[in-house]
Amino acid sequence: MKKYECPCGYVYDPELGDMDNNIPPDTAFEDLPEDWVCPLCGAEKEYFEAID
Repeated sequence: MKKYECPCGYVYDPELGDMDNNIPPDTAFEDLPEDWVCPLCGAEKEYFEAID
């Protein structure tokens, strides 16, 4: 699964999930809820870019 980076520098790693927001490990970025936002700056998913 790909990692995605927010313009603020936060990287969503699907292997880790986002436990602070009840997103379990192994949750693909595409499977995040539509209302999920960056936990650091509040940016919406549309602003994230896939990284290697």
